[in-house]
Amino acid sequence: MTKKLLILLVFFGSFVMQSQNLAWRTNMTDAIAISNDQKKPMLILFTASGVPENLQNEIFKTPDFAVWSRDNVILVKLDLSDMNASDSDREQNVKLKNAFGVQDLPEVCFAMASVRKNKTTFSALGKIAYKPGGAKAWIAESNSILHPVE
Repeated sequence: MTKKLLILLVFFGSFVMQSQNLAWRTNMTDAIAISNDQKKPMLILFTASGVPENLQNEIFKTPDFAVWSRDNVILVKLDLSDMNASDSDREQNVKLKNAFGVQDLPEVCFAMASVRKNKTTFSALGKIAYKPGGAKAWIAESNSILHPVE
């Protein structure tokens, strides 16, 4: 009995750890291709070093978010302070931040994108910042952005 319980705990622990390994894209071109291929909107996280970690710690690092994000969105993280990013990527990230009307960091924008004749057109679905209340409340608000009631 103890051996079975131990095996179950190890299995459950590995499942929780697996579910929290999120696949954040940092290249917008790749993210758009994956988004269009999977027919899922992008969750674009605009962030920088030194910003509050509440969104990361209380929402993104939860099993609820890991399961929800896997089924609903393509994760994109645009770090506006990334010194390893190329000049063109940094410039692109700042342009996207301005185009989506992001004022305070961190902030999440939901969007779809299409590419025609080498021109990318974004369709903004909405945006959301950190709000207290935990992952379930944040996910519920995100769902209302992604699936508005008509």
